[in-house]
Amino acid sequence: MKTSPSSDGQRRCTGVHVPGSDVGGRNQGSPSKVFLDGERKQMVQNGRDRVFIMALAFICCFAVLSVRLIDLTVFKAADRDQARAYVADNAIDRAEIKDRNGDVLATNLAVPSVFADTREIWDAFETAEKLQEVFPDLDTSQLVPRLSCGRAFVWIKRDITPKQQQDVHRLGLPGIGFRMAAQRVYPNGNVAAHVLGYVDIDNRGIAGIEKTMDDALQDLARDHESLHLSIDLRAQHALTDELKKSMETFSAKAAAGLIMDVNTGEILSMASLPDFDPNMVGQSRPDDRFNRATLGTYEMGSTFKTFTVAMALESGFANMNSRYDARAPIRIGRFSIRDFHAENRWLSLSEVFLHSSNIGSARIATQIGATGQKRFLEQLGLLQKSQLELPEVGTPLYPDRWGEISTMTISFGHGIAVSPVQLAAATSALVNGGTTVKPTVLKRSFKSNSNGRRVVSEKTSRQVRSLLREVVQNGTGGKADVRLYEVGGKTGTAEKPGSQGYRRKALLSSFLGVFPMSDPQYLVFVMLDEPKGTKETFGYATGGWTAAPTVARVIERLGFLFSIEPSEDKGKTILASY
Repeated sequence: MKTSPSSDGQRRCTGVHVPGSDVGGRNQGSPSKVFLDGERKQMVQNGRDRVFIMALAFICCFAVLSVRLIDLTVFKAADRDQARAYVADNAIDRAEIKDRNGDVLATNLAVPSVFADTREIWDAFETAEKLQEVFPDLDTSQLVPRLSCGRAFVWIKRDITPKQQQDVHRLGLPGIGFRMAAQRVYPNGNVAAHVLGYVDIDNRGIAGIEKTMDDALQDLARDHESLHLSIDLRAQHALTDELKKSMETFSAKAAAGLIMDVNTGEILSMASLPDFDPNMVGQSRPDDRFNRATLGTYEMGSTFKTFTVAMALESGFANMNSRYDARAPIRIGRFSIRDFHAENRWLSLSEVFLHSSNIGSARIATQIGATGQKRFLEQLGLLQKSQLELPEVGTPLYPDRWGEISTMTISFGHGIAVSPVQLAAATSALVNGGTTVKPTVLKRSFKSNSNGRRVVSEKTSRQVRSLLREVVQNGTGGKADVRLYEVGGKTGTAEKPGSQGYRRKALLSSFLGVFPMSDPQYLVFVMLDEPKGTKETFGYATGGWTAAPTVARVIERLGFLFSIEPSEDKGKTILASY
C-alpha cells in the first residue's frame, strides 16, 4: 500500500499542518496560521495570564501612590502648613546688640535642631533607640510616647552640632527632619552680662536689655539694623577688671560698679560681681545673675552727706562757713549718733563734709526738717524706682514715718536704701550744673542734658564740686587722687543690717568719684560687699581704704582710653563763688 508524502510530512511536523506547503508548491505565498493543541496551548495561556496579573499589580501600585500623593499634596496640606507655621513662629530672629562704638555684644548663630513629624514615623520604639545612639542623654521611655502622639511637629533635640546633624541624617529615619534656627551668642562671655541679659531656648528675651527690648530687637532684625547701647566695651573691661582685683585683694563677698556720663545719664559701664556667662545661663547660680548695680538697694552710708550739704546750701539755711556742734555724740532715747573719727569740736559745713561727720550731718538735717529733706531727695529721684531700660530695677526703701530720728540717720546714709544707679544719677545732677539726668543703657545722640529739671542752682553745683574735690585732696578720699586729673568724690561706709541690729564688722564700703572736677564729665562708683582689711590698709576696710583706690585705678585707665586731656590746674582746689 502506498503512503502519500503529505502524511509523512505531517507526522514529521509533530501534528502541525501548514497549508500551502504541499509537494509541488501549491498555494505558496498564502497567509500562515499556527494551531496549538494540548500542553503547549496551556503554556501560552498561562504566560498571558501572568502578564495580565503583573500589569494589574502595577496598576494597583500606581493607584496607591497616586492616592497617597493626592493625600499629601491636597488633604494634608493644612497640617503641613500648620507645622511650617509653628517652625516659622518659633524661628525668632533678633537684631545684633552693639556697644556705643559698634563692637558686637550679642549676635546670632544659625544652628540645627532635630524635630519629628510623628505621622510619618513607622516604628516609634526603633526610631527612639536609634536617636539615642546619637544623643545618649535622650530618655527613650519619654521619647517613645512623644514619637507616637500623631502630631505634625515635635522637638527632639535643640541646638545640635553639625556632626550630630550628619549622624542623624545617616540614620535615614522617616519623619525626622532638621530646622536651622538662630541661636543667641554673646562673644564677650561674662562682660556686661547683667546689662545684656539672656534669652530662652526659643530666642525670646527673659532678662536684661534682651527682655526690655524684645519686640524692638525683632523689629530691628527685619530692618537689618542693630541696637546700640551706651556701654563702652573698653570701659566695661577696665571696670570689671579692677573690681575683680579689689574683690580678691580685700576678700570681698561681692562688688558692684558703674561709670556714668554726668551730662547725659548714659551708663558707659556697669558691672556686678560675681557675674555669669549668658551663653551658659543654666550653669550659673541665682546670686550670680543678681544685678547689684540696679536691682540691689543698700544703705549707702556717708555718700548721702553729699545730698545733705547740697540741700543745706540750696535751701539757704546754711553756707560754707555755717558751724555745727560736733563736740559730743547725739543721744536720742537708747540711740546714739557718733563719729568714726571724732573731731570733738565745732565744725563748719565744709569741715562736716571733709571729716565725714555723722554728728554734723544730723544737725544740718534737723535744721532743715523732715519735710524739706524728703522733698529734696524726691526731686533727685531717690524715693522712686529708676526709669532705667532694664527689668531688674530695685525699689528704694525708706521709713513710712519720717520722724526726727529718720531725718538724722538718713542725713548720713542710714535708714534709707537706694540702688547704685540711683545714687549715681542723683550725684550727677549735683555736679553737672544742677539739672537731673535720666540714667540709660541706650546710646543717646545728644551730648548735653537739655531736658533735665533744675534741682540746684549753678552756684550750689560749683560749691558741691569744690567740697568733693576737697575730700580727695585733704579728707577721707585721698587714695582716690590720681596724677593727671582733678578727682572729687565721697567715701561711704555702711554697716549691714542683721537680725539683731547693725553688724559692725559687715561693711558695705564704697566710693563715688567724679572727674575732671573743673568740667565734670564722668562719675565712677565702686562698692565692695564685706571687704576685709589688709596689712597695707592697717586692718581698715572702710571706703577710703578699699573702694577709693579702686576708683583711682579705673579713672587712670579711662583717661587713657578716652584720651582725656590732663587738668591744667591739677592739685589746686576749684574756687567756688560763695
